[in-house]
Amino acid sequence: MTTVAMLGTGIMGAAMARNLLKSGMQVNVWNRTQDRARPLAADGATVAGSPADAVRGADVVITMLLDGDAVHAAMTAASAGLRAGQVWAQMSTVGIEAAGRLAALAAGHGLTYVDAPVQGTKQPAEQGTLIILASGPQAARQTLTPIFDALGQRTLWLDENGASAAGTKLKMAVVSYAISLTAVVAESLALARGLGLDPALVREVLSGGPLDNAYLQTKAKAILEGDFTPSFTVRNAEKDTRLIVEAGERAGVKLDVVAAAGERFRRAEAQGHGDEDMCATYHASFG
Repeated sequence: MTTVAMLGTGIMGAAMARNLLKSGMQVNVWNRTQDRARPLAADGATVAGSPADAVRGADVVITMLLDGDAVHAAMTAASAGLRAGQVWAQMSTVGIEAAGRLAALAAGHGLTYVDAPVQGTKQPAEQGTLIILASGPQAARQTLTPIFDALGQRTLWLDENGASAAGTKLKMAVVSYAISLTAVVAESLALARGLGLDPALVREVLSGGPLDNAYLQTKAKAILEGDFTPSFTVRNAEKDTRLIVEAGERAGVKLDVVAAAGERFRRAEAQGHGDEDMCATYHASFG
């Protein structure tokens, strides 16, 4: 039986851990806030009191934490339980600079490092339909295939060098699209309201036409119903905009739209919407 250590049991990590358990794997879980890890015991997970306890004896370590600093801190704390040859699938969205630091940390412990962020939020994580953007050595793929199959509908292997951060680079491009589109939908509905119209009319006009898409329908519905239950929070989206802009700067690419979306997320967070779904950027239009 494959044993997986899941470090981070927030919205994404908890759902991913449950899918691994459903696939018959032994899963050790750890979270900095223990109350977010304990419910997984009812699903069959072993709740560890420290990162070192979680990774000890595991075949694969998965990190699904807020950012690069959180991942680095957790894996440093796990050092006493790590062993050379363990596979580390780093699946958090951390940005290019942090991905390099984490690859170096893995090398220092003799770990097989796979850079494997995911495309998808709460619902795909729960349904096991994430898209995994992976780069790492061929030797790790046989070990990770059943794990990634339990977590996602598709794995895109980009190259054999986890330190290249190819998965993270592609994640920056893809999440830029999702974040920018969220801001566009929110602004359109906000403008209609500001002009004295029913914002639902925007959705009505776009539905069924060439500009319609499932994402528009999902986010517009949430905004119109005032349901900001988080699938991906304003706070996380704002963090990602900073990572995306930094990636663009490193590459000499100006990213005006996602930078503007970041300003909206910062305003929404200042208004108290940081833990709500990122479509709560709608509120930034009125602050």
